[in-house]
Formats: sequence, structure tokens, C-alpha cells
Amino acid sequence: MKILSVGRTLSHEDLDITSIEASSLPEHHDIERYDYVIINGGDGTIRRVLSQLHSLKQMPVFILNPTGSFNVVAKIHRAPRIETVLDTLAKGETVRTEKHHIFKLNNELFLFSAGNMGDLQHIFLSETLRFGWLRHGIAKYLLAVLFLFPVHLIMTPFMLMSRTRFFIFTPVRFIKKVGTFYGEVPREITFDLDNDYNMLELDGDIVTVKGRHLTIRQAENVKVVTR
Repeated sequence: MKILSVGRTLSHEDLDITSIEASSLPEHHDIERYDYVIINGGDGTIRRVLSQLHSLKQMPVFILNPTGSFNVVAKIHRAPRIETVLDTLAKGETVRTEKHHIFKLNNELFLFSAGNMGDLQHIFLSETLRFGWLRHGIAKYLLAVLFLFPVHLIMTPFMLMSRTRFFIFTPVRFIKKVGTFYGEVPREITFDLDNDYNMLELDGDIVTVKGRHLTIRQAENVKVVTR
């Protein structure tokens, strides 16, 4: 059994674990020879790692070691402590897994969240506040909500009716669709944003997408270790 740890050095006396930085992942070949890939970090790190690996013919099983502020994906799958998972594997026992669906926005990948409504402004302000004692933890996100509350209260109804604004958040898939808010991604959604370069929020990351026409669709899925 071979295990790759991305973003943090991990070891276990009974397991063969190779540790690399996330930035060196593109130079690390033969990922398919690993049975498990540990992703150390938050939702943005998970998205960036899977963006590089999702096209593999043989996908490994992913183990989440959540160290971000919110860790939505880890909470969805009730990710167990990394020590517990490693001990289970060292004993030769089988770990439980769940499938997590991946979505594509043009050539970009996301796991649960995408949009250019209040989510984009919230992430942008939160990242602006990422310094000093606010650098770690959720305080910066709570402050951003407080600062932006009047704007969200006034603008959200208009954004929900706009053909150039949208927000996808799959953890609340019981709300299928309200205006341009989607809790569930249908087979395909298309948008014309009027501009050739657009800033979007994807799983808590801010990315710039080239092209006014967006196509959002369901893609494949990956296996994630669960409790």
C-alpha cells in the first residue's frame, strides 16, 4: 500500500507515506501508483489538488486532513481524524468511503460552491482581512458578513433575478432553485455574463475565468474516506 500526503509531512511507522508540498504536485509523476492521497488543508486546497488529478485514469481514494477555516467538504463527509485513518490502514482494515460529485465550470473544477453574487464579495473581503490575528480561524469571515450585511440585504433580491449573476451551493441541495440560486446542479446550466473576463468564487477561491459564456455541468466523482 502506498500513500501520498500533499501539503504536510506525515509519517506512520507501519505505513509507506510519501510527503510533498502542494506546489510540487505537477512534477510528481505516477500518481496512479498510490492507493490513497491525503489532502492537508481547506476547501480551496482540496479543489486545487483535485483540479490537477481528476483526469487520472485510475483515481486514488482521498483522505481529508482538514486544516482550513471552514472545511465544508470534510464536514459533508464527516472526515475522521487523520491519526484514526492511518491506524486503521496500518491494521489492514478497510476504511469507509463515500462518493463526492465534481462539477465543471468551463475548464475549472469545483466541489460544492460557485458564483458571482454575495459569495464573491464575501470571499474577497474575507481575504482582504487575512492578516495579523485574523489570519487564521473564522473571525475574518464573520466580520465580512457583518460589514456586508446591508449590501446583501438590499442587493440579493436583484441578483437573484439577474441573468448575469448566479450562486451554486450544493450542501443545501434540498433547495433546488430560487431565481439564480442553485442548491442542486442540473445536468447543464449556461450563462452569458456579458464580459470576457469574470471573477468568480469557486469553493472559497477567487478565480478569473476567460470567456463570457459559462457552461456548468456535472462531471465525475471521487471517493473520500468517511467516518
